[in-house]
Amino acid sequence: MQTAAMDPAEEPPSMLWGLDPVFSAFARLYIRDILEMTESTQVPGIYFYNLHPISKVDVLGTVVYKREREDFFCYGVDDGTGVINCLCWKSDVLKEEREPSKSGAQLGAAAQGGFDPVAELQKLRRAQRTRCRLEIGELLRVRGPVKTSRQQREIKASTYYKVSDSVMAVQISWMIEAPQLYRQCYDKAPQLEPDAAGDSAVSSLSRATKILKDFLKQKSVSRFRPYDVQDLLQPLISSPPQAASADQIDSLRVVSRAGLGQKIGHFDERPAPQEPVAGPSACQQLRQLLKEALQILQDEGAVYRKVKSQDEVYLVTVQDKDLLVAVKDVIREDSRREKYVEKGCHVLHILSAVRQRYSLNVSRAALELVLKTLECNSDIISTSDSHYTAI
Repeated sequence: MQTAAMDPAEEPPSMLWGLDPVFSAFARLYIRDILEMTESTQVPGIYFYNLHPISKVDVLGTVVYKREREDFFCYGVDDGTGVINCLCWKSDVLKEEREPSKSGAQLGAAAQGGFDPVAELQKLRRAQRTRCRLEIGELLRVRGPVKTSRQQREIKASTYYKVSDSVMAVQISWMIEAPQLYRQCYDKAPQLEPDAAGDSAVSSLSRATKILKDFLKQKSVSRFRPYDVQDLLQPLISSPPQAASADQIDSLRVVSRAGLGQKIGHFDERPAPQEPVAGPSACQQLRQLLKEALQILQDEGAVYRKVKSQDEVYLVTVQDKDLLVAVKDVIREDSRREKYVEKGCHVLHILSAVRQRYSLNVSRAALELVLKTLECNSDIISTSDSHYTAI
């Protein structure tokens, strides 16, 4: 395998890598993506996936080949997208596979019928050996840095163990979480260089969004109007500095001239004070901040407007009982049809039906929140990543 190097012009500076939370975490990437990552030209051993700096990964897969040496195991792990070599060093327990010493045997014999610490320690060591020594076909989880040795990409395990998954619960959970991590994190380009001029505005907007989310969650609000929550954002608005009055300017001019030993001239000779530059008032800033925060909540699906009119009424998605009932009815009725009996209703079909029967303003993000709530309440189940059926 030829290790691809990243173009230095596209690679973000190494000083900014720490701003990406993926850099300090064990990335749960598919093995195919680990094998295809490009290596950094600045720091060897650092790789990039979609401009995210990756140094260590977390992999779950089936052992498809095994080699054992005196100091380490070499496992080939397959997660369904590819196979990667995992170098797993033996612990001291695995190296000391010999019979207990005579003193230990005598100590064990001395504890007749009671708690035998030597026997219990041997049980723990046997259990550890069992967890670290795998056979082909068993499930292995590996965490560690990614390295390239002899032009082959491999994982040098810092932690590895056999996973007992008789009912495949761990694998199913892993397969559900991995696509979500890709959508929410890995497939989104990192924001390592925010605009310095816009930092303050972005910070205020994120804080405003968080304040509204916390308020809606704590108070269990089902509907509201903008003026109901406007005062919550008032502390985020800094009032503009007040312009000095004409009398204050005159007094300051008198003091300054007296300090310089100058005589004050006639009133007509005084220069007129400069007028302050006009800017948005605090009220205008508050309304604009509230508008942008509500737009973010709508994009995320947390709130929506059932009817768009002059009376701005926002409904909280997960608290809207009528919307929950409408979505549940659509799934229950349509999942009985022959077309959807086997696989269930696709999320786009549900969205189209809800818009026809309930409100045209329901977004896909809002629908996904409703589906998640109904699934948590055991009203529906997901048959695949995007299909749902009624219970």
